[in-house]
Amino acid sequence: MITDGFFYIAVLVALAALMVGIENKFSSNRFLKFIPGIVLIYIGAAFLQTIGLFDNEATAPAYSTVKNALLPAMLMMMLLKCDIRSIIKLGPRMLGGYFVAVISIILGFAIVYLIFNQFYVADTWRAFGALAGSWTGGSANMVALQDILQVPENIFGYVLMMDTINYAVWVMFMFWLVPFAGAFNRWTKADTTIMDNGLAEDAGKMNDMQGTEFKHMMYLLGIGLLVSALATLAGNHLPALGDVFSSTTWTILIASVIGLILGQTRISKIPGALDVSNVMLYIIVALIASQSDFSQIAQAPIYLISGFLIMFIHLVIMLLLGKLFKYDLFTLGIASLANIGGMASAPMLAASYSRSLIPVGVVMALIGSFLGTYFGMFIGKILEIL
Repeated sequence: MITDGFFYIAVLVALAALMVGIENKFSSNRFLKFIPGIVLIYIGAAFLQTIGLFDNEATAPAYSTVKNALLPAMLMMMLLKCDIRSIIKLGPRMLGGYFVAVISIILGFAIVYLIFNQFYVADTWRAFGALAGSWTGGSANMVALQDILQVPENIFGYVLMMDTINYAVWVMFMFWLVPFAGAFNRWTKADTTIMDNGLAEDAGKMNDMQGTEFKHMMYLLGIGLLVSALATLAGNHLPALGDVFSSTTWTILIASVIGLILGQTRISKIPGALDVSNVMLYIIVALIASQSDFSQIAQAPIYLISGFLIMFIHLVIMLLLGKLFKYDLFTLGIASLANIGGMASAPMLAASYSRSLIPVGVVMALIGSFLGTYFGMFIGKILEIL
């Protein structure tokens, strides 16, 4: 078992490099064509954690230090050439997609609770209300709702397991869907003009990578890590707004705003930002996956089954409404992860489509951070009545 923080980080970075190499080496393979490298990294890191390679308690400081340093830096660099006007045009439809996701999650909890109510222990509705806060906002909402709904500790352990295992599988599934965006959008007949422009813009930026030099990489690393440090410092000193607008939320918001501002300066012309930010993205995904332990899947199976059924109902409703209202896969995916994944996951999924659309993930995750507690209370009340 690995207990040394540096060894832990080194193994994850080496794993990410290995998976990228496999993806590039066998890019023509039919299987790997539909399994992005980022999913391979997630599966690999989760597997290493499941077999007990990492001591989470001993490596926790290294995990939090590296992840908290790289996430703001990654978001800032990915936003350097963001087209804000395109994001504004997406507004109404993105909000519609977000509330479609919320409604589908509410229905998922209600339907599953009705079906399996007799198999649950007493007061499970309280625990599901807290979990709903996480799945419509984030983990901070769930913690707040534990006190609000007075969730018993033993039952809260079940939903913590659901929030780890079900969530991990869902995030992996969302990343796995990215290569199918074109086929899905043709099926829903979605207007993807804005997203296509973002992808074309990213392709143009990739061509600019040919001029990347050593000095450019140093500039980007220096600016990115400095912005991350300053945003973290400011976030830690800003007051929390309620139970959900934490220092982490402040940090990500500040780093994103700085990225948008720097995108209007000469800094945005530095080549290589896509490569550097992608390296950070892959390391962050490996770190997150290293906290996913699937060995607990045999414990309290009825709760895990319930979690997957809630997500299945959420998926079906999103697909049906996506077809009805002609939503693209990006909108539905970001709306879903802004609810179930929150601030850390939604922007990263947005980056997998187009880095120019990262602000959409940030804004939608912020909406969830504000409203998740109230949605959780609402769902808990519905389940109590049922």
